[in-house]
Amino acid sequence: MASRIDASTLDMKERVVAINRVSKTVKGGRVMKFSALVVVGDGKGTVGFGIGKAGEVPDAIRKGIEDAKKHMTKISLRGATIPHEIIGEFGAGKVLMKPAAPGTGVIAGGPVRAIVECVGISDIRTKSLRSNNPCNVVRATLAGLTQLRTAEEVAAVRGKSVSEIL
Repeated sequence: MASRIDASTLDMKERVVAINRVSKTVKGGRVMKFSALVVVGDGKGTVGFGIGKAGEVPDAIRKGIEDAKKHMTKISLRGATIPHEIIGEFGAGKVLMKPAAPGTGVIAGGPVRAIVECVGISDIRTKSLRSNNPCNVVRATLAGLTQLRTAEEVAAVRGKSVSEIL
């Protein structure tokens, strides 16, 4: 059986957001394991994140990438920025995202920057408001990005023209 190569996975951007070492105390001592939080995107509006856990760091990263590719979502964009301001929330994580003028660049820190760059957004202003836990910040950012809707999508839902919406 020939192996199937998906062309969309060849040009994916992969970013490791966080690696965490955890230990379990057993009768013989401590057992160390690693968990990796990974973000994968195509740079054209599709992104996903995954968590991989293993005894070695490379194995955890590989598992995280596989998990991220299974959970890809499409994000609505307007050029190189987002269509409107949004606040994404998940657990204690809360991320404010605002569209920015061309040339502004990515004003974001840590986990939010990884997601925004993997999506393909080049002009955005963000602020992480509450938790700084990387997993919650990533989930909050994705929650906000998936709620974005362009004027065309809103017009189609309401049965109006784009000029009436704007």
